[in-house]
Amino acid sequence: TLGFSLGCAFAPDTGTLIAFRFLSGFTGSAPIAIGGGSVGDLFSEKDRASAMALYSLGPLIGPVVGPVAGGFIAEKLGVKWVFIVIAISCGVISAVGIPLLKETYAPVIRLRRAAKNGDPEKLAAAHPHLIQAHGSKMRVLYDNLTRPITILFSSLVCFVLSLYMAFIYGIFYLMFTTFATFFSSTYGFQPGVGGLAYLGLGFGFVLATIFGAKFADRVYKYLGSKNGGVTTPEMRIPALFFGSLFVPVGLFWYGWSAQAKLHWIMPIIGSGIFGFGMMTTFLPILLYLVDSFTYAASVTAAAALFRSLLGFSFPLFGEQMYDKMGLGGGNSFLAGIAIVLGIPFPVWIYYNGEKLRAGNPLTRDSTLPKAKKQ
Repeated sequence: TLGFSLGCAFAPDTGTLIAFRFLSGFTGSAPIAIGGGSVGDLFSEKDRASAMALYSLGPLIGPVVGPVAGGFIAEKLGVKWVFIVIAISCGVISAVGIPLLKETYAPVIRLRRAAKNGDPEKLAAAHPHLIQAHGSKMRVLYDNLTRPITILFSSLVCFVLSLYMAFIYGIFYLMFTTFATFFSSTYGFQPGVGGLAYLGLGFGFVLATIFGAKFADRVYKYLGSKNGGVTTPEMRIPALFFGSLFVPVGLFWYGWSAQAKLHWIMPIIGSGIFGFGMMTTFLPILLYLVDSFTYAASVTAAAALFRSLLGFSFPLFGEQMYDKMGLGGGNSFLAGIAIVLGIPFPVWIYYNGEKLRAGNPLTRDSTLPKAKKQ
């Protein structure tokens, strides 16, 4: 990512810039794909909410801080320095992360420990499934590229939750593409100051990280205590009910206050409410997926793939939609879809999720009733 960002900075033409932007996004997707799995490896179900909230904050707060910093950098130093600063940031993070970050995936750790014994026959006998899964680099590459897609389309639970997350993510990026034009044309925000319009979203994300994580954790533990201390992934869903209420409220507030051209703080408050709802829906969905499936990194990668596709596609039609329907009507339309996806489907999953997961071979055995009885 560092090298490709420098390539963007010194690209001689538009085609080269687009190519390097693609490569920087491709390589930069790795932490988003595996981060949820690492959190699942390091923390137990009852302690996972706060850690997942902090992890989720990064991919969401980054696009908020980026336009604020990028606006001032581009205005004062030029667009080239935006990519140079990104490359410098990558270098600093790599200098810290590469020597300090260690493997967290238990099967790989067990395989490495067994390999140190120096007895190949004993290793093969004791860990046959690990040898099969990790004996060939091409096999590892193939499994890890295909498994997320397999999970996404073979599990109805994963597909529905990922669809809802992807839809909200698409709206998030739609806001990003329209903020600059809207705040500059309506309120006269200049490029540097215009980046401050994104702080409403960031403030909503931070509040959700603080309060949403605590709420999700309390609900999960409360339902577990009522169930004799036994928790299930479905106990994450009530926190999703809570978050899904704020998404349409934020969209209605933002859209109609923007269309009425009220004081600039009003649409920013609306975007903050949306940001709070977005974060408080992302957190229980990610926790549910990590709790439910054996391959946590693969299932979070599946969700990331889905939401990235919608995050890419929504801005392509967003401006045309707002031109036809207006900011109020367009955001009301999106809010209506958010209500349809965010209220009945989570209720359905809360009552039927365990039955649906039981039919998927990639479900964690420990989350199923038969395994608990044994």
